[in-house]
Amino acid sequence: MTVVIGLTGGIASGKSTVSKMFQGFHIPVIDADIIAREVVEPGKEAYNEIVKAFGKEVLGDNEELNRPKLGSIVFHNEEKRLLLNGIVHPAVRNEMNAQKDRYIRENAQAIVLDIPLLFESKLTSIVDQILLVYVDNETQITRLMERNNFTQEEAKARIAAQMPLQEKIVLADKVINNNGTIEETKAQLSSILKEWNIIK
Repeated sequence: MTVVIGLTGGIASGKSTVSKMFQGFHIPVIDADIIAREVVEPGKEAYNEIVKAFGKEVLGDNEELNRPKLGSIVFHNEEKRLLLNGIVHPAVRNEMNAQKDRYIRENAQAIVLDIPLLFESKLTSIVDQILLVYVDNETQITRLMERNNFTQEEAKARIAAQMPLQEKIVLADKVINNNGTIEETKAQLSSILKEWNIIK
């Protein structure tokens, strides 16, 4: 019986770090962000729908989506954001499910669905266990500023656009506190996987 783990967190919480650790335990990771990029490549159905909905001005010179341009349109416009999500999310969900089913057929011990907006997208029903990567607010702001060269205001705005990590804690089955060292984070992951009988 394959255990499907939903891995989630907030922006700059260190979820990608934990995602890489799963691969160290030979547990396949299906990454929603990677799939979200693949489903909007030129020629794909979601790409065609986005161009139809937003016009050619969201394309770069190479005919690929100009993500920063599209991002700036939807970040400040709730209606357009919902329109974009209505195109991209179903395409991502279908592809994630197809990959998940393939691993289940191959009798994988466990699979990780790496979904940043697991709760916001109401995808908790497609996983068996939910693992949240948590950092405190100060750490999150600092990491985001360093990673994306954001000002403090920009970092706070991006964090505020997501559901607060504090609210996600109560919804998760297990929480990894990622305020410490990489070793501490890995030790927490290891003990959770043992508890779930995924590793010995």
